[in-house]
Amino acid sequence: MSRPNVSHVSTHFSRIPILDPQPLVEGGVFPAKAIVGETVPVAATVFREGHDIIGVNAVLRDDTGREVHRALLFNTIEDVDRYSGFVVPRATGLHHIVIEGWGDDFATWKHRAEVKISAGTDVELMLAEGVELLDAYRKAPGRVARDRDILKETLGHLESSHGEPLERLQRALSPALLELMTRRPIRSLISRSAPLPLQVSRPLAGNAAWYEFFPRSEGAHYDPGSKTWTSGTLRTAAESLPRVADMGFDVIYLPPIHPIGEVNRKGPNNTLTAGPEDPGSPWAVGSKAGGHDAIHPELGTVADFEHFVSRAHELGLEVALDLALQAAPDHPWATEHPEYFTTQLDGSIAYAENPPKKYQDIYPLNFDNDYKGLRKEILRIVRLWISRGVTIFRVDNPHTKPLRFWEWLIRKVNADHPHVVFLAEAFTRPAMMQSLAKAGFQQSYSYFTWRNTKEEIEEYLTELRDDTGAFLRPNFFVNTPDILTEYLQYGGPAAFRIRAALAATSSPLWGMYAGFELYEHVARPGAEEYIDNEKYEFKDRDFAGALAEGRSLAPYITRLNAIRRAHPALGELRNIAFHTSDDDAVLVFSKRTGDDVLIVVLNVDPHATRETMVHLDLDALRPFSLFTEAPPGHTTIAPDDVEHPEGKVEYHPPVPLPASRTSTEFEAHDLITEQTWTWGADNYVRLDPRDEPAHILEVRWPQD
Repeated sequence: MSRPNVSHVSTHFSRIPILDPQPLVEGGVFPAKAIVGETVPVAATVFREGHDIIGVNAVLRDDTGREVHRALLFNTIEDVDRYSGFVVPRATGLHHIVIEGWGDDFATWKHRAEVKISAGTDVELMLAEGVELLDAYRKAPGRVARDRDILKETLGHLESSHGEPLERLQRALSPALLELMTRRPIRSLISRSAPLPLQVSRPLAGNAAWYEFFPRSEGAHYDPGSKTWTSGTLRTAAESLPRVADMGFDVIYLPPIHPIGEVNRKGPNNTLTAGPEDPGSPWAVGSKAGGHDAIHPELGTVADFEHFVSRAHELGLEVALDLALQAAPDHPWATEHPEYFTTQLDGSIAYAENPPKKYQDIYPLNFDNDYKGLRKEILRIVRLWISRGVTIFRVDNPHTKPLRFWEWLIRKVNADHPHVVFLAEAFTRPAMMQSLAKAGFQQSYSYFTWRNTKEEIEEYLTELRDDTGAFLRPNFFVNTPDILTEYLQYGGPAAFRIRAALAATSSPLWGMYAGFELYEHVARPGAEEYIDNEKYEFKDRDFAGALAEGRSLAPYITRLNAIRRAHPALGELRNIAFHTSDDDAVLVFSKRTGDDVLIVVLNVDPHATRETMVHLDLDALRPFSLFTEAPPGHTTIAPDDVEHPEGKVEYHPPVPLPASRTSTEFEAHDLITEQTWTWGADNYVRLDPRDEPAHILEVRWPQD
């Protein structure tokens, strides 16, 4: 019997095994997500046989294959072979991360030499091995003069006949040599993981504050005499933009601005009968005045919309438009493209429904009837609004459309317009929400609205950090026209302050719907939505009057957004760490990015003052260099096969910054009240939600 030729049998393990590399989404089928400047966590399990020391690093390359960042990874858990660190993308586009494992020949020799020479074993052999290793390294191509001088001095100490062997070894192991061996290690048996795809978007895709208003209500007014409303317009809505910008928001989000269906139009509070003055729901898109490519005649013209966009840009705001892929019964599609819908046995088009609920003012699309036709039409519409200045689409109910459609559409749009962002408004099952993010949505609505207790919040933020942090970017809206939780209905003004502080500090993306700052809290009986809902009628809010009389949360929201802009640690999701308190209503977490470290202590009970002790993990609060600055032509670790011109090597070691590494006390500066205390591991707090429910503390360590 013939034997197989084992020399041709492939193996799954590389010379130095690299297992479970992260970030990796569905085995690399979908890319992980990041934004420009983000410290992206990287990790892998790496080990080898025997006792020789290994090194691990991560290499980030852009879509051209150019190396962007190279960073050492460190074993952060004792006796476990898990290595972790960070890479920092500097531009948008598809990138790839490769984990490298390698034999650290110098570290292995150094360890053996220190042990054996101290014990008087193989003394001259150890010194000779060091000479051979470092002399070969010195003669390798690509060595700059500074490094050759360090190596020459080291070899002199090892070869010297003066002094005891241990003294010669200690002189040889100078700080300069150790720095060189970290910066440009002697690497052997280099093994590499498969490339891990990473899609990098512009900062606003992952770090922004959103504000929603209905243009028809901005500038609307009611005439008591005739009992009629006059609709606001895009021009009057533009006059409200300074108020939004002054609060520090980045995005102004508009519900659909298209013509609204007249057939089966909904009346106040979602009633089935609308009066002649009722404006209807903007999500019932389309009428004889046009469809998704048109603007409601009462709101204005394309020129008026472009004026709105231009004014927003002048104020530093981007415009997000609702993409509601459904149609009113009198939408032009209903007659021109009946194949877009589901036709029932009686010949009628099926209404949208979620039994027993039925939405008589909306026809849902059927992507299985004319998939190619619908794709073409929707792509046309999206491109049209991009040409009119829209850079963000908040997609209504994307979970009711096929995933493959979204994957196609977002890739198609982003291929030509990589700056365009899509937000998935999908409050549905976890598998669908996560799959929408994998399909390409840069942002996602979340379950945040219903997470109110300390336990619920910690559990959910941990899930977002650890389970879905690589691909799902949650946008923490505190309210929507559809969602007014019991927490806000019955918690009073304190509940609004608590939820705003939590959303703005725990997630880099957060948002609110107009009226939140006025503490609007009355719900339709038996429902979780506002009474006299703006979806079905006009609202005339007196923002200026409420602000003048101290009945507005706007100043607090303004302060929160200012803090967010000043502190990069709040611009990331996966850097959150939890600490403990002795009270089950006092939440404590910190965020750290480089030398920017913040602690948030929050009383989540809107009804009672809480006094308690909080207990901090001081190591989680010490600033670290995350080597975020790597100038062109420089690396944080230079491999043997990369040459650097004379004088161009710069190394940023991953060690604590010049804050005390051993101090047990620091200054805790409250960014809300401007008070400062001296804190340590255990601290007393008293938080009255009627006054100030949160400490947002900047950590200031004493300098060495």
